[in-house]
Amino acid sequence: LAWGYFSKPPMIAWVIRGATEICGDGEACVRAASPVLYTVTSIIIYAAARQLYSERIAFWSAIVFATLPGVSYSSMLITTDVPLVLFWSLALCAWINLVKGREMRFAVLLGVAVGLGLLSKQAMIYFALSAACHAIFSRDAREALKGGRGIVAAFIALAFAAPMLIWNAQHDFVTFQHTAANIGWKFPYVHPLALLDYIVVQFGVFGPILMAVYLRTTFRAFRDKQSDDKILLLAFSLPVLALLLVQSLLSRAHGNWTAVSYPAATILVTAVMFELGRMLLFRISLALHLAIAALIAMAPSFAPQLPTFERLQFLSRVVGWRGVADAVRTKLAEDHYGSILVDSREMAGELLYYLRDNPTPLYVWLYQPKPMNQYELTRAMNKDAPGPVLFVTQRKCPSQVISSFAESERLGSVDVPMVKDKSRAIFFCRLAGYQEPQ
Repeated sequence: LAWGYFSKPPMIAWVIRGATEICGDGEACVRAASPVLYTVTSIIIYAAARQLYSERIAFWSAIVFATLPGVSYSSMLITTDVPLVLFWSLALCAWINLVKGREMRFAVLLGVAVGLGLLSKQAMIYFALSAACHAIFSRDAREALKGGRGIVAAFIALAFAAPMLIWNAQHDFVTFQHTAANIGWKFPYVHPLALLDYIVVQFGVFGPILMAVYLRTTFRAFRDKQSDDKILLLAFSLPVLALLLVQSLLSRAHGNWTAVSYPAATILVTAVMFELGRMLLFRISLALHLAIAALIAMAPSFAPQLPTFERLQFLSRVVGWRGVADAVRTKLAEDHYGSILVDSREMAGELLYYLRDNPTPLYVWLYQPKPMNQYELTRAMNKDAPGPVLFVTQRKCPSQVISSFAESERLGSVDVPMVKDKSRAIFFCRLAGYQEPQ
């Protein structure tokens, strides 16, 4: 446990640690927190929507969120988006209550939620953008921040985030450097295919019908006067979507980067469909999402038998790693090795997990002067690594690596089955006498 990590704030590590302490360290237990936290998020969305609309709309808003395609997929993983969306939704609920009631206790809750969100993922900073946009268009929002309430919320949020900021200062602000690298604005600054990909993915994450309703509602908001509640929900969804639309055009934007837009967007589109009496459309959308959820849940079990499985990158990249670990375990048993060396983040993560019962220490090769991920930051190859070293790679033992050792022996390769006729080639080398670069 730490107050920070190379690419992300610490919350996701804390969540995984908590889940495994309770449940165990099997794959299901590692991921168990996701559906639990999404269930809590759905309850919070109900509470937020109940402050704006009827209990019926609030109930169905929670159901709609729980069945979004993006949520169904994300519930099978354990990622930073899970706690982020939870605390964003809690902050949204606190903001709604603060605007409606202007009580200091909701400012405190807002500060706590934003602070925990900042410990979850950098994208929580978008909340300040959304709050500012709402304040521009809403007098009630501006009044809610007066009387010291805005200052209290901001102070509490920064107090929660302070240990993570201190950790970053002690580690050359690696998280901020990684975030800046992810933005990746480079010439020619116009990437229409990346923009198109971003738009298509948003229809997939939120659902095609719901996204169409959201876009129509947004268009009408610019044309006609909308209620204060709709303006609030647009303020906490549209700015993030628009900002990342620009980001995708200038560079790229992953589909999950807009995750925080969808709690407010879900409440908005549910309310609009109920108000307009579009119940058939609502039922079709919900049925579609339930079908997608069922397919996503079954996919890992049945997809490997399908001839098109290798095209499903989000599934094909996660299979076969237990077999890789077994191959490494076999090599370790054939000879004496003091440590394992890998040269990719993916290999490091998978072997650390599937060889967690093996005491042989694992190190990571740095191809660049500065660390590029958490493993390179904390497990970089060094002269203290006990030898001889078993080098495990998917790159045919690159000369750049083996030339840094006094002794090297290629041990051949193993093809680890994945699905059908597809396999993952793993190469092994025995290395000794590491010489640190001058």
